[in-house]
Amino acid sequence: MTPDMTPDMTPDMTPIMQALMVAAVAALLMAGGWLWQRRHHNAGIVDAMWASGMAVAAVLLAWTGPGAATPRVLLAVLGGVWAGRLALHIWKRVRHGEEDGRYRALRAHWNGSQGKFALFFLAQAGLVVFMSLPFIAVAANPVPGMTPWAWLGVLVWAVSVAGETVADRQLDAFRADPANRGRTCRAGLWRVSRHPNYFFEWLHWFSYVALAAGSGLAWLAWVGPIAMYLFLRWISGIPYTEAQALRSRGEDYRQYQRTTPMLFPWFPKRDCAGSPHHRTPTPEE
Repeated sequence: MTPDMTPDMTPDMTPIMQALMVAAVAALLMAGGWLWQRRHHNAGIVDAMWASGMAVAAVLLAWTGPGAATPRVLLAVLGGVWAGRLALHIWKRVRHGEEDGRYRALRAHWNGSQGKFALFFLAQAGLVVFMSLPFIAVAANPVPGMTPWAWLGVLVWAVSVAGETVADRQLDAFRADPANRGRTCRAGLWRVSRHPNYFFEWLHWFSYVALAAGSGLAWLAWVGPIAMYLFLRWISGIPYTEAQALRSRGEDYRQYQRTTPMLFPWFPKRDCAGSPHHRTPTPEE
């Protein structure tokens, strides 16, 4: 008997029941995050809680899904590792660091209203449910074994998670040097994209499109890359990040915007003499 032919010992849950289960877990996580934020005055914890919610959702949905064993195991491992790594990375940055400028601006705009922050955290719980729809599609995939689509999903996942990890480490190393305070990172992947971490985060969602191939709910998997692109490009990602960068780094970041692609990696622009525009600002700047 192959792994995909083993008796199904998991609860028989419909997609709606699965979504409600994820909603309950996400609400509890966000409630805890809100309480931590209230005590430490750092709303950046919401990002760590979102990633944690996605990790738990991947495992729970894989366990309760009606599909074959292989896509469900891949979902639990790949989704859990991706989101767990992201949660840990954000937590390390948040627990001892200052509140992200985006959330400081939000706190000032809301005059520190904890009621508004509570609604904000609750909305993030809803976002966990919404972004878990691709997981539901994968967990319902009845196609057994490692198909070409499954291998493609694993390959896309490996490339994107490795790329996001490298981008995060390059930025952390740059920020760790006090001499770089107030300057823009142009090292490694940050030379060819202003947001390589966002690019690989977006690319990662195509993993579940491939893993859901053959599922009756395969169309739900497209929610991942489409929604993530919209959020990163126009709603909560790049606009807020770049606004904060302009406030803190001014002309140096404006030059970076003029010479470096925003999301999709490509060669930086060159001046008339053929040299890349990546001048290091003087201490006075």
